[in-house]
Amino acid sequence: MFVVSSMKEKYKELPVQVKASVCFFVCSFLQKGIATLTTPIFTRLMSTTEYGQYSIFNSWMDIIAIFVTLRLSYGVYSQGLVKFENDRNKFCSSMQGLNVFLCCIWLIIYMLWHNKLNRLLGFNSIQMISMFVLMWTTAVFDFWSAEQRVRYKYKLLVCVSIMVSIIKPVLGIIAVKMSNDKVTARILSVVFVEVIFYTGLFIKHLYKGKFFFSKEYWKYAMIFNLPLIPHYLSQTLLNSADRIMISQMVGEDSAGIYSLAYSLALLMTLINNALSNTMNPWIYKKIKDERTDDIHSVAYVALIIIAICNILLIAFAPEAVKLFAPKSYYNAIWVIPPVAMSTYFMFMYDLFAKFEFYYEQTVKIMLASATGATLNIILNSIFIPIFGYYAAGYTTLVCFIVYALLHYIFMWQICQSHKQLGKIYDLKILLKITCVFLAISFLYLFTYKSNTLRYGYTILLMIIIFKKRRAFFSYLKIILNMKK
Repeated sequence: MFVVSSMKEKYKELPVQVKASVCFFVCSFLQKGIATLTTPIFTRLMSTTEYGQYSIFNSWMDIIAIFVTLRLSYGVYSQGLVKFENDRNKFCSSMQGLNVFLCCIWLIIYMLWHNKLNRLLGFNSIQMISMFVLMWTTAVFDFWSAEQRVRYKYKLLVCVSIMVSIIKPVLGIIAVKMSNDKVTARILSVVFVEVIFYTGLFIKHLYKGKFFFSKEYWKYAMIFNLPLIPHYLSQTLLNSADRIMISQMVGEDSAGIYSLAYSLALLMTLINNALSNTMNPWIYKKIKDERTDDIHSVAYVALIIIAICNILLIAFAPEAVKLFAPKSYYNAIWVIPPVAMSTYFMFMYDLFAKFEFYYEQTVKIMLASATGATLNIILNSIFIPIFGYYAAGYTTLVCFIVYALLHYIFMWQICQSHKQLGKIYDLKILLKITCVFLAISFLYLFTYKSNTLRYGYTILLMIIIFKKRRAFFSYLKIILNMKK
């Protein structure tokens, strides 16, 4: 009891920025973590084909949302929350207005050609209309949660996130068990929960800001985000094209197995997103205040955290697959390592891209994304027919390495143009962390057929980490001491 009481007292003494950072981290992890942990139930209630169809629905939604919502809740919104700080409520409400306007326009276009579009994408009208609703509700929550993070208002965000995260899978399980059309039932259960919870957030934003339409902010958002469409499209294709291409080239059952592996590997993006969302306002503030020398130490620690978490997932991939799915999915273990390694580079490139977004270098962002996505499609087209769905994991890894490298080059060019930024990162340190991570991760592939070898290798790594714990925790304190 004394220990718990002491921890509570220390927590109360923390600055609001640190409290918010901790809560946002936990919230982001729980929000998607709860949904991921229910995967074993859905993989047993749905066949590999049905699970593949639901995954393909989400993949197509990610792609279509780029054109429907223009990803307004992404870069332009985060930038606007800082840039229009004195008129933030109006900016927020007008972005909500623009988002719903775009969704309605595209829904009308869909209704005019719904038969052709249904046949083209392979969905029925109920599923397609649900897709439009989900694109709207997702953006509504993203707008609201981003504003809460900037204002360091974490309590309500945590409550809403956890409630939705729990109710979604619970209702989904009930709906899937009761329905013959399990894919549609799964989709509609998500729609129902998001509409119930997120509509109120939409109304609240409009009420506070009083503006549905703002010529100034609508114009600003359109000019900023339209050139980024190729970037967001390429980024989404880089994440989603694998499953669509596997479905078409190999089959929906293989797409289902790959989707499970991809979902498990992308557990690491929970940590990616939690760290990124915590660091974003802080990094933008450092760039604005020309105090970029503070960034590199935090970034190195964050990369090490991401690397360790990915290594742990790779180490226990066989157990994870057995836990999350029946035997028909077991070959997914061979896809997890390369995709998990990819999530490390996803986090790395974001550290570099922050500078491109801040200085509105949209052409550079677009070029890096288009290169990565194009390379991914080309490599998939060559290697999936030869090696099957296993190849997609490695093509994803190669593409994200290229992606991170391009963003580093563009960040370096920006630093050369803005001398006040100085040298942000030490390339030698980045390479050292990355090479050690890749070497450890690839070695695990040779241990998957022997549990004794794999466990022994894991114990050895844990001993090394334990011996280096003091240095690690001293660096970790830097993150906890981040200030506004």
